[in-house]
Amino acid sequence: MKLIDFEQKAGFEFSLTFENREIIMVDLEPLIGKRMSAEDLGSAEIDSEWGCLQFLGGEVDIEPTTLYRFAHGGSNTQAA
Repeated sequence: MKLIDFEQKAGFEFSLTFENREIIMVDLEPLIGKRMSAEDLGSAEIDSEWGCLQFLGGEVDIEPTTLYRFAHGGSNTQAA
């Protein structure tokens, strides 16, 4: 399940849109907070080939299946 869009809301909180058009709000701090500072979050981008969310030019990335599963762990979802 590839990531096709995202929006950083505040701090580590992101709105993620997956290829099935599901939009999920999630706090990524538990997943990447030990490897990144809040200042690094502005480098977020989607790797177009793999559909993963990456930071710092790919130095830190989250595989899309991992991101999708993590996002479903207690987050709010809504249809696009």
